[in-house]
Amino acid sequence: MIRLRKLARAASVLTTPLAPEDILSLFNPVFSARQLRGVVTRVVPETVDSATIFFRPGRGWQAHQAGQWARIGVELNGVRHWRSYSLSAPAGQDPAITVTDMGAVSGALVRTTKPGDVLFLAPPQGDFVLPEHPRPLLMLTAGSGITPVMSMIRTLVPRRPDADVVLIHTARTPADAIFREELAELADQFRNFKVIHWFSGDRGRLDFAAPGALDELCADWRSRAAYACGPAGFLDDAEALWATEAPADNAAGTPGLTIERFSTSLAGGEGHDGGLVTFEASDREVEADGATTLLDVGEDAGVLMPSGCRMGICHSCLTPLRAGQVRDLRTGEVHGEPGQLIQTCVSAAAGPVNLDL
Repeated sequence: MIRLRKLARAASVLTTPLAPEDILSLFNPVFSARQLRGVVTRVVPETVDSATIFFRPGRGWQAHQAGQWARIGVELNGVRHWRSYSLSAPAGQDPAITVTDMGAVSGALVRTTKPGDVLFLAPPQGDFVLPEHPRPLLMLTAGSGITPVMSMIRTLVPRRPDADVVLIHTARTPADAIFREELAELADQFRNFKVIHWFSGDRGRLDFAAPGALDELCADWRSRAAYACGPAGFLDDAEALWATEAPADNAAGTPGLTIERFSTSLAGGEGHDGGLVTFEASDREVEADGATTLLDVGEDAGVLMPSGCRMGICHSCLTPLRAGQVRDLRTGEVHGEPGQLIQTCVSAAAGPVNLDL
């Protein structure tokens, strides 16, 4: 250990002002002692507005479980933006994210990413994962909500041909259905895996509240462990159905529906005034309205903002409040004391605000 320290000191003398790891990164783009990175190895278009991006992570990445998500950092116009994306590759393989163009960062990933590009990474997170003990499963997905479930299917079905899995996926049209061809191939190959597509453009919205709607698609749905991911309304309807018609899971003592949400309702700031937001460490001031999150305000101003899930769950965005008060956009509650840690992804300015960023 002492010899290694001496070698490192000697190397630093030879490479100053660069550190030895800076020199190594010239030869290996994913090497970094400061920030976990991954190099893009392949980009596969899925639909007209979505693509799967495969990448090889550098040292420090921990293998993901099927269904987890990770924060991905992308530099746009010299500013690093972080977003959370579900990992669509099977567990035990190099990761991949399947991204739909729904904003500046996602759009850049879908339209401009190419092999050799470097992504900034944070370790996989999330509890939306396969059950520990195999049992009949029902997967309910809509739109891009199929992404984490696809990781589960790719992990489970080929490795456990006896696994009893029913997938009900809703999309507007067949062309909008991500992974449609691959799912059809898996269903042809594994007889215990059943895929049902519901195209709302032809049949209208899948209404869980309609009597017998789910019974027609999967008669034994009440006896299956269910996983659901998709838009808020889709998930709200599923929760309501399970709360009224599905029995509790006697083995676990909890309802048999596990949900992964991509967003949360932020309506508590409508009609309220904002204020001047001062990012003290970055020496920037921005006038903000009362309905825009401090996370968005800072990113739009070019401030490097910590973030994670962007919906108030993971607490990766916690930031000390130097002065002022903020409004929780989920509830409308106004709060704030100097030194308090606030979640910038669900908080808006309620008057002048100073942040330690």
